[in-house]
Parts: sequence; C-alpha cells; structure tokens
Amino acid sequence: MLGLFRRRRQLPAQHRPALDRDERVVAWAALTGDEVVVATTRGLFLPGRPRLGWHEIHNATWSGRELTVVPAAVVEERAGYRVVADLPAVTCSLSDPGDLPHQVRTRVTRSVGYTARHAVPGGFLRLAARRVTGVDGLTWTVRYEPGTDPASAAVRQATDELVTAAAQAAGE
Repeated sequence: MLGLFRRRRQLPAQHRPALDRDERVVAWAALTGDEVVVATTRGLFLPGRPRLGWHEIHNATWSGRELTVVPAAVVEERAGYRVVADLPAVTCSLSDPGDLPHQVRTRVTRSVGYTARHAVPGGFLRLAARRVTGVDGLTWTVRYEPGTDPASAAVRQATDELVTAAAQAAGE
C-alpha cells in the first residue's frame, strides 16, 4: 500500500526531451556523467539519440546495473509488412535505475501482439506484429535470421504467405 504514496522523482528540466502533445514521462534514470535515459508513453530516449518507439525495440535486458537495448531498423517495405534488422546494441550503466527497467520491459512486451519463428527455404525468420502508438491495428515485421537470403524468390514468397496467414488469423 505504501507504493501508492511513493513520491515520483522529477526529471530535471534540462534533461526533459521534446515530447509530443499527448506524451508523458513515465520513468527516467541517470547515467554516470550528465546524461539520462527517459521512458515515455511513446518510447525510450537514449543519450544522443531520437526517441525509439516501443515497437522499434527488438530486445531489452536489465542486468541489475546495465540496461541493454537492441533497436531494430526497417530495411525494406513490402506489401503488408516491413523487413527489419537489428542495429548495434546500446548499453547504459544506470546509477539509480528507479522504475526505468520495469517500464522498459512492460512497454516493450505490451507492444508485441504476436511473435513466431518460422522456417523458410534456406533458413528462418521471426514474424512479429507490434502495436504502434497512434496506429490502429498491428504493424507486421519480419526479421530474417543470419544465413537466410531475403532476396531469394522462394524466401520472399514463403514470407508473403506466412504474413498473410498470420494477419488473417489475427483478424487484420
């Protein structure tokens, strides 16, 4: 019950990122030095980077001291889905993490509507449907595993069929 009355730490004004009109800060943590990581209702601000939407974070882990985030970038737009690839991981040592690791985990997990690994000719892919703030329905993405040739006609056809079937099953 005491958690209800816990005072929320205020983000110092000089660290407040530019937010959208309907966006608010939900957690933040200081790094060593004069930088912060800020979680909002729309995404995560890492030092020196624009906001990553929750749907753009492929993986986030908390070691108890370090938050590691693996962002994903769109490498190709296809009919009904996007092909994404992982960007280099960003690791931040948090001196006072507060509620930030919990908020990151909760919000990244909440953005996932569907995920499954599928075999395709010559490899595998991860098919995911993510909830994107401000967008109705699910946004479908495909991440090919290393060694899978996304340019192969057989891989592309199998991918198209998998996305179509999953979207139909989800009522999209």
